[in-house]
Amino acid sequence: MMIAMAGLEMASGMQEKQYMPSLLSFFIYNPKFGPREGEEEKKILFYHPIEIEKNEKIRNVGLCEAIVQFTRTFCPTKPAKSLHTQKNRQFFHESEENYWMVMVVRNPMVEKPNKDGKPPTVEYQEEEIIVSNLFNGTFSRAFEAGGVELLTQKLEKFFYRYLQTLHLQSCDLLDVFGGISFFPLDKMTYLKIQSFVNRVEESLSPVKYTAFLYNDQLIWSGLEQDDMRILYKYLTTSLFPRHTEPELAGRDSPLRPEVAGNLLHYGRFLTGPANLKDPDAKFRFPRIFVNTEDSYEELHLIVYKAMSAAVCFMVNAAVDLNREFCEQLDSLVGPQLTMLASDICEQYNINRRISGPEKEPQFKFIYFNHMNLAEKSTIHMRKTASVSLTSVHPDLMKILGDINCDFARVDEDEEIIVKAMTDYWVVGKKSDQRELYVILNQKNANLIEVNEEVKRLCATQFSNIFFLD
Repeated sequence: MMIAMAGLEMASGMQEKQYMPSLLSFFIYNPKFGPREGEEEKKILFYHPIEIEKNEKIRNVGLCEAIVQFTRTFCPTKPAKSLHTQKNRQFFHESEENYWMVMVVRNPMVEKPNKDGKPPTVEYQEEEIIVSNLFNGTFSRAFEAGGVELLTQKLEKFFYRYLQTLHLQSCDLLDVFGGISFFPLDKMTYLKIQSFVNRVEESLSPVKYTAFLYNDQLIWSGLEQDDMRILYKYLTTSLFPRHTEPELAGRDSPLRPEVAGNLLHYGRFLTGPANLKDPDAKFRFPRIFVNTEDSYEELHLIVYKAMSAAVCFMVNAAVDLNREFCEQLDSLVGPQLTMLASDICEQYNINRRISGPEKEPQFKFIYFNHMNLAEKSTIHMRKTASVSLTSVHPDLMKILGDINCDFARVDEDEEIIVKAMTDYWVVGKKSDQRELYVILNQKNANLIEVNEEVKRLCATQFSNIFFLD
């Protein structure tokens, strides 16, 4: 167990200027594409920003190549993952053999004024960033299909749009984990959902995989964890928010039920046709690539929603998804999903009434399980791609990030306790591929009392999870 003291500087906005982290450059290269002198530009498959002068691009890529090769001399199987300087951070990721992705981020900084007219003092800080891809398969697959030209086109089409959605200023520990939030459900309702998935997959034979979500939280998935992790990120940070805004504005409202037999039907497609009754409706669905035992499998992604419940149906890309198939899916899934959404909501409200009114706890926590990617946070009041609204001071969030970095350096289980100067205690526990971060506001507590409080938290919130003492 490690114990540390940390100070929180509550900066005054009038006296200091704060600058958030920002993306300086992002590029992808393959050293095999330009091995000879004079061919260096051929290595570069994508570079952002595009207006950077050619020689500077070549210099930056060459520097990254040199760093990677240099670090291989110390550990051939584990080259450098990042380079930290005072002003910037560079992140290196070999997504496939010889395909390198590099992100350069300007560290956040605080500009503090000095007395006597002296220039302000600039203090640089640090953050963590992650990035993922879903819709284009592997680099090798694109290269084999159409050479460097097709690969470059796919990279430009995806990354120019994707990089605009990066909001580095809102990234925190949950972005480092990239986990999945699971919806708590009783056994009977869970069995209803499992039965629903089985019936649909039996009735609609082209459906290969299914995922079921409620309130942006996962309940059921037939995908492998790594694929579901990326799909979950796309759904919760891109697709669902795009459709939530029109609903709140009164457009495309799901609360306009149709009656199918004796059942209410609130269902609608989030991908594919916006209106099945439109004679000019388009039956085009986004395609995704999932990792199977043999290779990457290309699939249509159908996302269908009724009230707060959403289902993802994944169908082999070779299948023609026409009007007849979509009408069959709509008539089959719509009424059942509407009823399920109502059942889940009712059961959730019953459980809340039984548990009684929530009291403001003396602690807040973030939990992550590396084995099933489950995450839970009582620190975040709202977490989207562009907003991270937390109930604690940003400097406390930074302490959580520092503890996480310490955990990442060692494989053994450990515990770290930090006493902040503002009477907060911050505790990190790493045990059996699980991580728990707790923030306690107990002014006069000592180390023993803090440890006992964390034990009580583990007993009440994680009674079925084994944490080493």
